[in-house]
Amino acid sequence: MDFAIRGQQIEVTDALRDYIDKRLSRLEKYFDIPPATEGAVTLSVTRGIHKVEVTIPLPGGVFLRAEDRSDDMYTSIDSVLSKLERQIRKHKTKMNRRFRQDESLKGLFVDEGANASVSPSTDEEEDELQVVRNKRFLLKPMDVEEAILQMNMIGHNFFVFSNIESETVNVVYRRNDGKYGLIEQE
Repeated sequence: MDFAIRGQQIEVTDALRDYIDKRLSRLEKYFDIPPATEGAVTLSVTRGIHKVEVTIPLPGGVFLRAEDRSDDMYTSIDSVLSKLERQIRKHKTKMNRRFRQDESLKGLFVDEGANASVSPSTDEEEDELQVVRNKRFLLKPMDVEEAILQMNMIGHNFFVFSNIESETVNVVYRRNDGKYGLIEQE
């Protein structure tokens, strides 16, 4: 698996690049055939906080993504690796079930019996996805600005609304940096 490693407000040294390659190469054991696409690793430092983001595109439009922040870049890299491994173990069965008919994705992940040393660490990781609450509401036509105001008034991190300009269903959300994002239908 190849990774494009880039730094924001940090120089990516050869030692750091080697450490990332060595650590992330551990993910290859989870795949029958490692993805041919190139993953992206972004390293950044803001006010002494070291942030690592890893995105790995898989066939079929599926992405593995994890990020972590800490006081040490190497600790962040190790934490991201752990998060990615948990994601793979948690979703392996679901993804193989979902893509059972698509031969190119049928054997995306290594079978559990082939790698018996890797086992989920908690029962929570094996739980099925379950909807615990269902809401229904009328989508009031409004512009993006009004949707952001409504979202802030109810104290949520996202708000679904009918965009009065495009006449489609949109979602506004609050980003980690405090700014807002908009999700639109194509």
